Amino acid sequence: MSQSVPAALRLTIDGDALAANWRWLRARGGEAACGAAVKANGYGLGARGVVERLAREGCRDFFVSNWAEAAALGPMPEGATLSVLHGVREADMPAALSGMARPVLNSAEHVARWKAAGGGVCDVMIDTGMNRLGLRPEEAGVLDGLAIETLLSHLACADEPDHPMNARQLAAFRQVHAAIPAKRYSLANSAGICLGAPYAFDLTRPGLALYGGVPVPDDASQKEGLRSAALIEAEVIQVRDVEEDESVGYGATWIAGLPCRVAILNVGYADGYLRGFSNIGSWRSRDATYPVIGRVSMDLVAIQVGREVREGDWMALDQDLPALARMSGLSQYELLTTLGHRYQRRWT
Repeated sequence: MSQSVPAALRLTIDGDALAANWRWLRARGGEAACGAAVKANGYGLGARGVVERLAREGCRDFFVSNWAEAAALGPMPEGATLSVLHGVREADMPAALSGMARPVLNSAEHVARWKAAGGGVCDVMIDTGMNRLGLRPEEAGVLDGLAIETLLSHLACADEPDHPMNARQLAAFRQVHAAIPAKRYSLANSAGICLGAPYAFDLTRPGLALYGGVPVPDDASQKEGLRSAALIEAEVIQVRDVEEDESVGYGATWIAGLPCRVAILNVGYADGYLRGFSNIGSWRSRDATYPVIGRVSMDLVAIQVGREVREGDWMALDQDLPALARMSGLSQYELLTTLGHRYQRRWT
């Protein structure tokens, strides 16, 4: 008989913050419907919980990367639909034809495969300049006869509002809008929503900003309007005294200048707290902030603390994703999506 063991890592998801971020993004999109990208297990927070919370808020359009993610997510709430962004390989066809989700067809091969199988309503991705997924506009002839629910494209530089690529892609998508019939049209991700109403079309597809990421950290309205949706906490599993001139961690990259107190946290790069935080990260306990010392290892992090920190205490990671990204050299996306499976995930 298995026994439940309390985790020494906690990931607390603030459902009200998630919902508030979705409402903020929906309002910024004007008349457009607001969907949600829940790929990479809901950006690390847990896709099933994200879908259920946002569906209660009124979200009806959800997006995952692949069919394995769609299957893992399970049945959608009543009235909600799921789209699979990476199209259909031959191996995906049984799942795609089951009706669990709509494929987003990305190539002439995808289109031919879908037509040959007698597939029904689908979505289609058109490449407007990113050169990642999607048919080129000149390939649009292969779409004849398809029932297209949503025609999508994706912005390459929306997190740089003044980048000329944004205007070029918008102009290209307007041409696509005029030339290819579809029920709805969708261009904007989180950063694209913040570029303004011309980018919204019929449906927006936020991801990062739903979870508390800030697409353009220098934009004060985004910093004020978006709330962190996740709190990471790790338990102190040992507190030790380190003497002057002793080192801490792999590679001896930190040397004590004076005798000090060190707390060892039960977290590491296997949990998404990556080596970029070595010697520069920080954790909070009560009202105080303490620095990471030495290298982050797979399962452990050393923190220089005061006498008030004891074994069994919980320390929290700063929730400011832009600040963490600047500190570590990682993107906000990496900080969220690399969260591991060892957290006890809790919803509030």
